[in-house]
Amino acid sequence: MNKEQWIDKTEEGLLHVYDRYDVVLDHGEGVYLYDTDGKKYLDFASGIGVMGLGYGYPEWVDALRDQVGKVTHVSNLFYHTEAMEAASLLLEASGMEKAFFTNSGTEAIEGAIKAARKYAYTKRGRAGGEIIAFENSFHGRTIGALSVTGTQHYREPFEPLMPGVRFAEYNDIESVKKQIGPDTIAIMVEMVQGEGGVMPASGEFAKGLKQIQDSGILIICDEVQCGMGRTGKMFAYQWYGLEPDIVTCAKALGCGVPVGAFLLNEKTAASSLTPGDHGTTYGGNPLALRAVKTVFNIFKDKDILSHVAEMGDYLGETLENLAKKHEEITGVRGKGLMRGLAFRESPAGTVKKCIENGLIVITAGGNVLRMLPPLVIEKDHIDEMAAVLEKVL
Repeated sequence: MNKEQWIDKTEEGLLHVYDRYDVVLDHGEGVYLYDTDGKKYLDFASGIGVMGLGYGYPEWVDALRDQVGKVTHVSNLFYHTEAMEAASLLLEASGMEKAFFTNSGTEAIEGAIKAARKYAYTKRGRAGGEIIAFENSFHGRTIGALSVTGTQHYREPFEPLMPGVRFAEYNDIESVKKQIGPDTIAIMVEMVQGEGGVMPASGEFAKGLKQIQDSGILIICDEVQCGMGRTGKMFAYQWYGLEPDIVTCAKALGCGVPVGAFLLNEKTAASSLTPGDHGTTYGGNPLALRAVKTVFNIFKDKDILSHVAEMGDYLGETLENLAKKHEEITGVRGKGLMRGLAFRESPAGTVKKCIENGLIVITAGGNVLRMLPPLVIEKDHIDEMAAVLEKVL
């Protein structure tokens, strides 16, 4: 079939909830994707931050092939070897105490909400409790995750949503304090907002969150997009000296295999979910956790975090130089290899032209061109990106 036939057939069978670009991707290699016509694309989106190791990373591929030949799924009523090893690596990297593996970031958010509410129920002896989230935040599409997502047009068609959520202004700690009430149990925050425009938290804001946490309110850090090395540390909260009570992660946790997790510190785990409170059929299956284990081992063996720090600095400098030359760019945002170019107007047309010229980038927050390249990119890939973007601009 040709491209048009692939597109028409897809639209016939799939619910139209995505406005897809006019590209039919076929395979990937390294940091490049190829369509069914053989056209090559430099990937600076990595499946919205999922493909941290790019495409076809040999050790990852070999590990998954081996696991498929052993066992891909067992019930969570039984133990399996991959669970112990993957959990140990994740907890060591995060500084947390207990892990629960899910199939996605949204499921991790749902679990985090339940864990916070069960903790409050255990401590207070009554159900309910309010959660403070932030304007322009994004935590997922299910009813619970949507309830704490700070974009009204996402929420409105599906109301009434989960009650007990208040929204504060991001990076404004006084706004947070005004939302705190007697029933406040937790604050959910992205230390770098992704969909909201690639906006990092300020040091002062993080310090204020820590002070609120000391008063007994739980801090939930959503690290689904900004975690797993994306900013140059394994988790973005580690830049701020923050020790969250609950952490969510996904995306590059499996680098292509669907897997997420929510993590609890010792205090929260001791008074939270118990047998019968939560569960999953596919979450934490041997195939997914073999991927998690392999990703952590590669990160360690190849010193991926140091590489991200180096490439992140170079990417930031490159984007700053571009911004100086083009009046339509109003600023550069982000950390590490999570970067955004803020435009005076929507960059949707720029993104489309970049794709036409063999560069995949995406948008965020209405006026931001977002870059989430594989964590294994090199300087020549950044130079290649800049040349295409310069040409388009």
